[in-house]
Amino acid sequence: VQLQASGGGSVQPGGSLRLSCVASGFRISSYWMYWVRQAPGKAQRWVSSINTGNTTTYYADSVKGRFTISRDNAKNTLYLQMNSLKPEDTALYYCAADRQFYDAWGPYDYWGQGTLVTISS
Repeated sequence: VQLQASGGGSVQPGGSLRLSCVASGFRISSYWMYWVRQAPGKAQRWVSSINTGNTTTYYADSVKGRFTISRDNAKNTLYLQMNSLKPEDTALYYCAADRQFYDAWGPYDYWGQGTLVTISS
């Protein structure tokens, strides 16, 4: 079982990035999917969640209106479109999966390895 996150990089404030998270060894169609981030020297913070049917999404207030979570169950892939990026979005971004819904951060079943996003001018 593996979650492989990618798409991170270094962009200027106001820029955009699209993160992807490809699952192997299990089908994400049965799992709630999550994005979590960890800024340097800080604790992990929940970013966004999406239900199995791609019909319900949740966002942290800090990213609401700028980030969009989505999934393609056929491709076994989770996405995070990040627009209007700010320096405070700089973090290691993790994808995660769990059969249960957690309101924000939780002890998810599976975690990806993280992809680094750096926002700097």
